[in-house]
Amino acid sequence: MLDRLFALETFGIKLGLDNIARLTAALGHPERTFTSLHVAGTNGKGSVTAMVHAALVAGGVRAARYVSPHLVDLTERFVIGRTPVSRKELADAAADVLDCADALHAAGDLPVFPTFFEATTAIAFELFRRARVEAAVIEVGLGGRFDSTSVVPAPVGAITSIGLDHQELLGETIEAIAFEKAGIIKPGMTVVTGWLPEPARAVVCAVADERGARIVDASQTVVEQTTEEGRATLVVRTDEDRYGPLRLALRGEHQVGNAVVAIRLLEAARARGLRIDREAIVGGLTDVEWPGRLELIPLPGGATVLLDAAHNPDGARALAAYLARWHPERPTLVIGTMRDKDIAGIVAALLPVVSHIIATAADTPRALPAHELAGRIAACGGADVRAEPSPDAAVEMALSTDRSVCVSGSIFLVGAVRDRLRARAILR
Repeated sequence: MLDRLFALETFGIKLGLDNIARLTAALGHPERTFTSLHVAGTNGKGSVTAMVHAALVAGGVRAARYVSPHLVDLTERFVIGRTPVSRKELADAAADVLDCADALHAAGDLPVFPTFFEATTAIAFELFRRARVEAAVIEVGLGGRFDSTSVVPAPVGAITSIGLDHQELLGETIEAIAFEKAGIIKPGMTVVTGWLPEPARAVVCAVADERGARIVDASQTVVEQTTEEGRATLVVRTDEDRYGPLRLALRGEHQVGNAVVAIRLLEAARARGLRIDREAIVGGLTDVEWPGRLELIPLPGGATVLLDAAHNPDGARALAAYLARWHPERPTLVIGTMRDKDIAGIVAALLPVVSHIIATAADTPRALPAHELAGRIAACGGADVRAEPSPDAAVEMALSTDRSVCVSGSIFLVGAVRDRLRARAILR
């Protein structure tokens, strides 16, 4: 059954709500059986989704989360409580959703068969209905206005950040991308915004004003912080409460902004009826796990590998800031990217903070081949760059000459090497 689902990947990406709207209607609108918290953004939306979900669970809410893509296994996208759904639960829900899609298509009510993401989104809604969840944190896949997740009737949402990414689908300017991401805004919604460029903020506020939505600007929140060993300790003061001192579970200065967005989103959800207290909010920030995002893996013999799924220039700049402060030894970079990414922008951010570079490629048709990536990096000024097509072999090559290694450029690459590295770490 899951092979049948993965076969839909051949349909690629198709933005639009017609398919998902018809499919969810035929399923009896599973997306209306729980309260949704909808999270969009160029960067940070996954971290915010993870924090908010962890806080809801800590507060005793029967909560779920839907994210994409996954690191290793498809079940990671569908988490209920603290645990991904089982393969059987996923297969059963997938069978029913795909059978429904087949019937609609045969009857002429679904002109185009669902894409992989449309199908997994409908499957998420169905899984959450069957599990009788009270609330689900739904991460936008791409953009917002025409993303499949935008059929949820979310009373609260967040736009974590806005930068240049997926321009071929979302537009070439910050303003155009902001308009797409502001598409999650529903009439009467409360929308939390992170640290946005002023042109993007103007667009988001204009859309919110037009739809009678309330904006909560998280960037105006009072925050006191110190940082030790890559993790920030915060005191956060909002109009409603005071949180901390608390030490964030996730590494990096950029997680401070994500944490504040998460707090304000949880406060907005509480105002809409979800039971969530201060202790649960703090627990969500201090106990959350979000693999592959500045995840440091210590290996036998004293070597370390830092995994980070930065896949666009803004993400690369956040990674570079972390490396500059906490890894002055300038680690070897193992990098793999997708074909459609701004490689020059990513490389420009990382070149000053790494020593050597090994280009590789995750096992996906979207990946840029290792030798082509190496040539692109060399053209950007990365003189000391080698190519190794196998991700595992690339990591071993890096570790053979350096005790400090960073793996980045794509969540698919991080997922390809993470399990093997974690297995080695257990032997320490």
